[in-house]
Amino acid sequence: MQESTPDIKLTAFAHGAGCGCKIAPAVLADIIAGTAAGSQYPQLLVGNGTNDDAAVYELPGGDCIISTTDFFMPIVDDAFDFGRIAAANAISDVYAMGGRPLMAVAVLGWPVEKLPAALAAEVIKGGRSICEAAGIPLAGGHSIDSPEPFFGLAVTGTVAAAHLKRNSTARDGDLLFLTKPLGTGILSTATKRGAISPEHYQQLLRTLTQLNSVGAALGQLPGVHAMTDVTGFGLLGHLLEMCQAAQLQATIDYQQLSVLPGVQAYMAQNMVPDATYRNWNAYSSQVKMEKGVNMLEAFKLLPDPQTNGGLLLAVAPDAVAPVQACLQAAGMEAFATPIGCLQAQPPHEPVVRVQQTDQT
Repeated sequence: MQESTPDIKLTAFAHGAGCGCKIAPAVLADIIAGTAAGSQYPQLLVGNGTNDDAAVYELPGGDCIISTTDFFMPIVDDAFDFGRIAAANAISDVYAMGGRPLMAVAVLGWPVEKLPAALAAEVIKGGRSICEAAGIPLAGGHSIDSPEPFFGLAVTGTVAAAHLKRNSTARDGDLLFLTKPLGTGILSTATKRGAISPEHYQQLLRTLTQLNSVGAALGQLPGVHAMTDVTGFGLLGHLLEMCQAAQLQATIDYQQLSVLPGVQAYMAQNMVPDATYRNWNAYSSQVKMEKGVNMLEAFKLLPDPQTNGGLLLAVAPDAVAPVQACLQAAGMEAFATPIGCLQAQPPHEPVVRVQQTDQT
């Protein structure tokens, strides 16, 4: 599998892990405030005017180039697996736009006086293995000597303009789908603390390295009105971005959320990433928990920072069957049930309502 030195724990050399490394939402808003480009580029269909997953530039003839980059510090101790996870997470941004990746280049930071170069080579090998699984070359990259290790990709993709999906184009009446289980931040914290079972770790690894390639097929369905991937801001944060951009309110059925095995047990042990608290502090005023929802559990799960999380879809009611067929064809039957719905935003109401359906 890999040749990593087993007694070196990569997570011990980083203060953050995976997409939990993201800058807190409130701080990020301060950083990018007033930084919109002054010049206008008509061919730039998606830039930094919204919180979309990648930039999109239209070429003559209706095809578009997708450009994105994503990198973070180690979320697991194994160098090869870290490279796989970071690569899958970066490529996901192309799939989230409804596109297909074309090629990638690596972004590597390595503390060369603290960690052997052989481990960095394993990280890159892991990244290349995921690129090969996605059918693209890892065509080069850039590296620096840094205080902490980090790795990721800059990815180029393509999409027909007619199939481009954004996170800002959901509509009143759409149903919400999520294509992966929640809880990667919680299980990653348990991993870093040495408390995760081997079975749960393998399930976590499978989720973290699973490509969101179904996004390319979903992009061809006109009834998929909006799409994004759920990463460091958690389900709540990325759902709020989708709602606020379209001036909609979301109702989430808490019972319909899929959760990785073992998550409840680790939550009970308070295996909660620091980023969960940052996320909740940023969003809590815009969220209402309805009667019957386990408040403490929902607080730990809904803002949980996901790494290479699932695709969040806003789907027209008459397009549910094609979406379900697409998910089933990809072996994702478990995620073919809506987790909620969107409606017009009532005045003075929270943006997200979380309810518990009574099934007794």
